[in-house]
Amino acid sequence: MIRRSLFALFALMLTAAPAAAQDAAPAPTRVALDTSAGTIVIELDPRAPITVANFLRYVDEDRLDGTSFYRAMNLGAVGGLIQGGPSGASDRVLPGIPHEPTSQTGLRHTDGVISMARFEPGTATGDFFIIVGDNLGSLDASATDPGFAAFGRVVQGMEAVRAILASPRSPTAGEGVMVGQMLEPKIEIRDARRLP
Repeated sequence: MIRRSLFALFALMLTAAPAAAQDAAPAPTRVALDTSAGTIVIELDPRAPITVANFLRYVDEDRLDGTSFYRAMNLGAVGGLIQGGPSGASDRVLPGIPHEPTSQTGLRHTDGVISMARFEPGTATGDFFIIVGDNLGSLDASATDPGFAAFGRVVQGMEAVRAILASPRSPTAGEGVMVGQMLEPKIEIRDARRLP
């Protein structure tokens, strides 16, 4: 009798374990960027928790609403990237966050990946970029370069990303390597919001 009761309890534990494991893993957070070129849906990756929390703070506090995609670096057949965010607007920018390199998170800068723009590691605020193409692995961390902090991927709307990449650019606006990469006109980010 005791043996049968223990077997029944063990069987119950086995059937309950998968359900408990499923309950413990929350669904990935998705964010929709409603832009003047179309909607872009991003799935944030929990392997970059600091960077994800920072991006969600910008979203939840409406700090990205009314900003823009302002840069497009087109590398032809290789792809390129588009960059957007508050672009230094003092009323929108929060303090910089610790750097989460790809060597720590295991993420890679491949087609559709979203990553934080920065100057030095630890200076990333609210500006971000989205990769087009799979040939920008040079943005990943290496033994000699901290790289950039990837934190998610576009799951819907890559056609809007490619349209932004192909948008007209000013031949003279920008500084240093960014000359010729500044969009004219900029692509508005009308609204950034979490999806249910």
